[in-house]
Order: sequence, then structure tokens, then C-alpha cells
Amino acid sequence: MKHGLSSLLTILLVGASFTLPTSAMAGPKPSPAQHAKPDNEVILKENSAQEANLKIEPVAEVVASTTEPLNGKIGFDENYTSRISSPVLGRAIKIHAQLGDRVKAGQALLTIDSPDMGSAVADYRKASADLDLKRKALERSKVLVDGGVVAHKELESAQADMAQSQAEAERTKSRLHNLGINHATFGNESFTLKAPMAGMIVDRQINIGNEVRPDAANPLFIITNPDHLWAIIDLPERDLSKVSLGQTLSIKVDAYPDEEFQGKVQSIGTMLDPVSRRVQVRCSVESKGKLRPEMYARVTPLSMSQQKVIRIPNSALITEGLYSYVFVETSHGHIQKRRVTLDLQGRDYATIKDGLKAGERVVTKGAILINSELAAGK
Repeated sequence: MKHGLSSLLTILLVGASFTLPTSAMAGPKPSPAQHAKPDNEVILKENSAQEANLKIEPVAEVVASTTEPLNGKIGFDENYTSRISSPVLGRAIKIHAQLGDRVKAGQALLTIDSPDMGSAVADYRKASADLDLKRKALERSKVLVDGGVVAHKELESAQADMAQSQAEAERTKSRLHNLGINHATFGNESFTLKAPMAGMIVDRQINIGNEVRPDAANPLFIITNPDHLWAIIDLPERDLSKVSLGQTLSIKVDAYPDEEFQGKVQSIGTMLDPVSRRVQVRCSVESKGKLRPEMYARVTPLSMSQQKVIRIPNSALITEGLYSYVFVETSHGHIQKRRVTLDLQGRDYATIKDGLKAGERVVTKGAILINSELAAGK
């Protein structure tokens, strides 16, 4: 009996040794969640194609804007611009300056064969000769009156004639002076049109042989200083209270999409256009030698209090339903999707009310690609 019981116990112990799982012997197995990445994160492999196609930049903090970007246009600063017409009638015989040339004040622009010039010179010579004659007559009258030869009224008549001749001589001399002619050195009937200021010739409306008229509708030359330009805004009535004199501006143009130009409000129109309900605002702009008149611009008035806000390019945003998201680099190769709250969104940039801090690195190019990978579970 004892031998049978001992055999039964031996069989049970051997069976238990075969049915005991090996995993139980090795202890508890780690949970898969301990090694899984978060659902809103993408991990990029070193030197992968995905990483090469991304552009990651630190978040920029800028001065807050008071309105959405306004449509504007770059124009001449009229304080540094001269539209030059001819003061005489004639015909162009020689052009001294070409479009795009930089000229100095007093530099010759155009030579004109002008009968008006000849008439002005002839009038001055005639008046000068008559003045000399009347001066001599006055001197003779004084001698004769002193000698008692003629009456005193003869002297008074000579003095009146002398005054009239002197006035005519001054008039003709002033005429030559207004034409820029030195009365002591004039020669033939040709007239030279000169630049009244230094700058660049940005327009020319004259060719050799063309008739030149003082009452022409268009100027012959336009000279301006290209370093001084205006940004002109047609400001909507609803935004009038958000713009004031001296306010700083951010100006962007299509030719330089990644560059900002600074400006300042110089003048605000005194009345609205009755049709468009807009008022014209002129702003000085630092062109850096890059801006050109007639360029279209997007002008953003900035906060007078210099309040700072977070700004990111629209290319960094992902919109899903009612919410907006960005991808933030939490560490090298780790990109995390984060929900943000927008404050103001324009054509190129958006300002963030909540969800980002200055200095954080955000995917600004390739956000759609990262979002697609995240949705695919990669």
C-alpha cells in the first residue's frame, strides 16, 4: 500500500513539471504599451527621405497686427520725385540722358531748338539797349537842368522813361533766369533742359525730332530717388480707427515672399471715396534697393503698444474639422502633433493665441506629409 502511494506521488510531481509554463518560470512579460510610441507622434529615421523633405524652424515672436493684411501698392515718394516738362516751345534735337540713368542736379537732359528761346534772348537784348539809351538821356537831362538850359519837367520825363526801361530789362532778364539761362553767356536759340534734382530717370516721353510744348499732358522726364518710396493703401472705413500717424507697418511683396520691409504711416486722407468707402493712406517704406513703383504689396499695420504674438507660416498648419494643428519637434527625430488656437490668419501667416511658445521648433514645410504618415499608422 505504501509502495502504491509513493508511486502515485511520483507520477503527479513529474506531470506537474511538464505542465508548468516556462513563461511563469521567467517572471511577468513586459506590456506592449511600455515600448509603443504615442498616437500623436512620428519618429523619423536618421537621414531618411522623410527627414530630408521637412523644414523645421523655431517659432517666431513678432509685434501684433491691428488688422488683417491690407492691399497696397508701391509708388513714388512725391517728396523725392520731379516731373519735368519744357518751359519753351520747340523741337528736340539731342537727348543727353536715357531711361535708368542716374543724374545729378543741373545735368543736361535734352537740347531743344526753340523759337521761344530766340524771342526771349531778343527781348532781353532789346530791353538792355533801350535801358542804355534811356540812361544816357537821363544823364544829359541832368546836365541841361543844372545849366538852366531845359525845364525841370524834362528831367522828370527822362527819369520816368528810365524807370520804364529798367523795369522791362528786369522782366526780360528774369525770363532768361527762369529758363535757366545766364544772360551774360547765352548764345544761339537752342535751349537745354536740365535736371532739377539728383536721382534716377524712371520715365522718358521724348525722342529726337518730337515737338516739345509747355502745355503737354505728360512730362518729358520723371526723376526720382529710388531709395525713397511710398506704400499706398486704400484703407476700408471699418479699419480707420486701427491706423494712426507714425504707426509702424510690415510690408510684403510677391517678388520677395520671404522678406519683410518696414514702413511708417506718413499721411491719412481727410475724406472717404464716396464710391469705394475707402480712404487713402500714404506710408514711407525702407525699400533696401529692391522695391519698385507699381508693385502690389500686402501691408499690415502693427500694434502701437508693441505687443508681441506668436506667428507661424500657414504652411505649418493642418486643419481638421473645426480645429488646427501643428507638428512640433520635441527632440531630434521625434515630431509630435499638437492642437493650437488661432488668433488671426492672413494670406501667408497666422498668429497663435494658444498652444505654442516662442523658440519651439515647428515643421513649416512637409506638415501634410507627416500628417499622412501619422494617419497611416507609420
